[in-house]
Amino acid sequence: MKKNVSPAPLSGRQKKFLRSLGHHLTQSVIVGREGISDNLIQSCSEGLDAHELIKVKLGQNCPVEKKEAARQLALKTGSHLVQLIGRTILLYRPNPDLPRAQIIQLPR
Repeated sequence: MKKNVSPAPLSGRQKKFLRSLGHHLTQSVIVGREGISDNLIQSCSEGLDAHELIKVKLGQNCPVEKKEAARQLALKTGSHLVQLIGRTILLYRPNPDLPRAQIIQLPR
């Protein structure tokens, strides 16, 4: 599991591109009353390894404030916080081990 890695910052153009890709995704992880647990971090990390871009939904009973939850998830998974809208977080972490056809090609 990749942890506490500070990825190179994304440009505004790259974030806009990722937001457009993330718009059609369904949430792959839901944060419940346990908050940001080790199991949740593991699930997010596995999702990022498999897809590079994931949506995380904060449930109504999540004990962590949404901005803090987004910041913690990005930090603990070594990913970029692309977007926080309402209670939905969009995270991106490149994975060079994916097949070439599945890798998200960011604009320069």
